[in-house]
Amino acid sequence: MSTHIAAKPGEIAETVLLPGDPLRAKWIAETFFENPVQYSNVRNMFGYTGTINGNRVSVQGTGMGAPSIGIYAHELFEEYEVQTAIRVGTSGGLAPTKLRDVVIAMTASTDSQINRRATNGLDFAPSANYELLEKAVAKARELGIDFHVGGIASGDLFYDTTDSLEQWKKLGILALEMETSQLYTLAARFRRRALSVVTVSDMMDGTGMTSSEERETGFRNMVEIALAAAS
Repeated sequence: MSTHIAAKPGEIAETVLLPGDPLRAKWIAETFFENPVQYSNVRNMFGYTGTINGNRVSVQGTGMGAPSIGIYAHELFEEYEVQTAIRVGTSGGLAPTKLRDVVIAMTASTDSQINRRATNGLDFAPSANYELLEKAVAKARELGIDFHVGGIASGDLFYDTTDSLEQWKKLGILALEMETSQLYTLAARFRRRALSVVTVSDMMDGTGMTSSEERETGFRNMVEIALAAAS
């Protein structure tokens, strides 16, 4: 048993969705899974396993930020042999994205030093698994929703007072969040598959934002895209 996940061996599927909000994990399990069973509630970071069309799948809350998702992704990969991890989270959008658009992250830049520590100072470029990305794009097109594919950025600070936003804009970054870079780096380290599918929950220029309730139980499109990628 890991330090932060109370599941027994075999209770977690090889494919796991990773929302930051544990209540979104609960909503995903209750909305999409057949016969969901909770395997962990340590620190109220809920985890569930169920089936979809006969295939086992799990969902595990990760909390906010690179250190937090780093704990859960590491333990899922190392101790529970998870092979596919797909983040389903929220993000701050930059033009040309719009409120509630879905962004499928091909790459994840960062202002964090975590990757440099993990690679002895190398400037590693974390990226998605292409097979997962290709399936996600196909599902997004099938749904006919507004989506974007490209680079996002994972920041260390939620309330950032620097001018980094303008630099990200110049580099064509589509959205800002706090977890994907760490997930992609750990997936590369463990030779596993990872993808991040995020919804624009607010615009970085202050022109729009969604409610906390919608962020908790909404954004169905990104979950359907993630599940299609994982199938």
